Amino acid sequence: MPRRIEPCSPVLEKKPPEGAQWVHEIKWDGYRIHVHVEPGAIRILTSGGHDWARRFPSISEAVKQLGARTLILDGEAVVLDKQGRSDFSLLQQALGGKGGTRNAGAAQLVAFDLLYLDGQDLRRRPLAERRRMLEALVQDKNGAIFLSEWLGTDGGTLFRIACEHGLEGIVSKKLDAPYHSGDKPRVWVKVKCEQRGNFIIVGFERSTALPSHISRLMLAARKEGGLVYVGSVGTGWSDKESLALRELLEMVETGEKPVAVSRKGAVFVEPRFSAAITFRAWTEDKKLRHPSWKGIAAVEDCPEVYEIAAES
Repeated sequence: MPRRIEPCSPVLEKKPPEGAQWVHEIKWDGYRIHVHVEPGAIRILTSGGHDWARRFPSISEAVKQLGARTLILDGEAVVLDKQGRSDFSLLQQALGGKGGTRNAGAAQLVAFDLLYLDGQDLRRRPLAERRRMLEALVQDKNGAIFLSEWLGTDGGTLFRIACEHGLEGIVSKKLDAPYHSGDKPRVWVKVKCEQRGNFIIVGFERSTALPSHISRLMLAARKEGGLVYVGSVGTGWSDKESLALRELLEMVETGEKPVAVSRKGAVFVEPRFSAAITFRAWTEDKKLRHPSWKGIAAVEDCPEVYEIAAES
């Protein structure tokens, strides 16, 4: 039985592949894990090879109920929001935040492949066969393990619906392909949803690595005639752009907070500039998920600032 298998990595593309040889499923937003059931032990390995069995106690307990002597499951550890969507920020909170050490009892395993079962290495078998064996193994099981559903062969329609529902995207898989570690050959493909909006810059954090640059921009949206904090962004700019942003924002620095937020080391600015931001979705606490900076404009030149609807 392999001690560790390098995960198959989906290739990022702009649109889903077409054809009856491809199946499509939701892209889950969590931690990729391999669950090993071995004689006398259960290991839950992250992509980096760390054993997190202790940190995912509900998954460790549920896998015991599957009845296999030995197995390796490929899947994603997730925490679901109230709408049943995987939310990476909720998973991080369950684990105690960045660098945390808590156990995530609320985490569930979304199983999407079976690599080893009762002495048999299944990686050379086609995905369709591995899937049939996985469904027989996990069927009618309640609790912390459930299957990632295959949702037909029309990837374009599924991708559109996934984005409309605030999901991260979809993953497409070739039915006749064996399991390949890494991203070659092209047998798994991922396509990510992306939203775009303009948000008011209400502050920034200085870079500790480059003192004359910024590390993050603090953002706000309009709501009921005022501004509400929606999180911060720390990617998307070059070193040259970071320096220019710092110089520009220091010219409008203010001692007053434009929004109700407390961040250590934050420098607040007058709400004169807006940032063009791409992001995946909204978190449960109304913050931007996976934001990236695309550009800046004066507010008067950018009337379409993102507005959050009033709560009914």
